[in-house]
Amino acid sequence: MQRRFFSAALVSVSLAALGASPSVWAQAVPLRVLTHSSFDLPKELLAQFEKDAGVKLQIVKAGDAGEMVNKLILTKARPIADVVYGIDNTLLPRAVAAKVLDAYTGPAAQRASAAAMAEGADQTGVVSGVVPVDYGFVNLNIDKAWFAQKGLALPTSLDDLAKPAYAKLLVVQNPATSSPGQAFVFATIAGLGEEAAFTWWGQMRANGVKVVKGWTEAYYTEFTRNGGTRPIVVSYASSPAAEVFYAKEKLSVSPTTNLFFKGGVFRQVEGVALVKGGNPAARDAAGKFIEFLRSAPAQQALQTTMWMFPAEAGAARVEVMKQHASEPTAFDNPGVTDMNSKGKAWLQRWTKVVLK
Repeated sequence: MQRRFFSAALVSVSLAALGASPSVWAQAVPLRVLTHSSFDLPKELLAQFEKDAGVKLQIVKAGDAGEMVNKLILTKARPIADVVYGIDNTLLPRAVAAKVLDAYTGPAAQRASAAAMAEGADQTGVVSGVVPVDYGFVNLNIDKAWFAQKGLALPTSLDDLAKPAYAKLLVVQNPATSSPGQAFVFATIAGLGEEAAFTWWGQMRANGVKVVKGWTEAYYTEFTRNGGTRPIVVSYASSPAAEVFYAKEKLSVSPTTNLFFKGGVFRQVEGVALVKGGNPAARDAAGKFIEFLRSAPAQQALQTTMWMFPAEAGAARVEVMKQHASEPTAFDNPGVTDMNSKGKAWLQRWTKVVLK
């Protein structure tokens, strides 16, 4: 799941690496944490958790979220982790069907959440024992300066993007290799209807939509904001805030903005869960880690490291997110059952319509 700004490389965090006393490190309970490649929290915050909880973290990044769940399933006979973070609402059905998770029922699973792992969940948002940690939206971003320079009106719907005036302006990610790419395709299907969605994708092919492998290539190579030729890109609702946060000069207004179109917004919710068959000696530590991810410091930090919104109800927003990361009033997610049973066929059909 390459999706956010400046994701950290593979890391293994431990008290030893952070300079803690060797005697403390030796006595700590090892906790194996499986995450996707975008997991990123400040090392100081993780070190404080280790110290407070008496835990030695072994964080293993397993590629994007899909790869991570695949590894979890393939190793279910001999689990490689005790707790897993980053299972999202599109992958949850696979993980549940494979029976690789144990339900968590501690305090974090009892509190209200700002987003649920699946429709129909109660106010906690917990589904099959998976506790929501954060959420975000996949949608279109535009380069405001490019449109101003060209004197071209902003599109007001997905249909506009299929018109000649907007030919060769959009870059998207291949849904077969990209999590946001898949989310955007699913949103078009949920928002427009399956047949209308694939008709639109056929029109977009004729109108010169560009398809690249992943988010990094789309945003940092093809997007005009970063020297490319495409002023419209599939990204995240938090991306305009990240533009302000990382700008070399102080900005009061983001150079990009969100487009929230019918059929063009998908809400992604990520959760944390116990791994079935994990080390029994680490079960208590795994629960502490789940509580940590829903703690105020972690919920605040993830907003400017992973660029997601906090799932803890009432969690304070950091200023840059409050000012520059707008949330849509509506989104279009297919039902979990449809994503699970039809998702593969949808991607195959998309490939045929757009690429072959």
